[in-house]
Amino acid sequence: MAISEFEVKRYEKLMDKFMAKHRPPVHIRNEVDLGYKITNQSIEIFEIRPRWDNPLKKTEIPVAKSTYVKNQKIWKVYWQRADQKWHSYAPLPTVKMLEEFLDAVGEDQHACFFG
Repeated sequence: MAISEFEVKRYEKLMDKFMAKHRPPVHIRNEVDLGYKITNQSIEIFEIRPRWDNPLKKTEIPVAKSTYVKNQKIWKVYWQRADQKWHSYAPLPTVKMLEEFLDAVGEDQHACFFG
């Protein structure tokens, strides 16, 4: 089940605040930037970089993902390994609130999200 429109607006505000704090300086955003998308019940954070084979095109490199499980009222936390698959983030596999997910990604204590 998808997140409600009301919740999407709330999450967009939280994500915009996170992005404002963690995006690179304006002068290098052509080389590396951060973005996010909200799809169904998931929120994904990704890096935006020029493609290696065509610098005029941009590519999105996944960084972190959280999926809301409504019947349990939790967010599952994921990171993407070199195998390009989402894996549960073992230090904090679930959180109660999206803010906790964003705190974990921002701190990146175990260098799983941003390396």
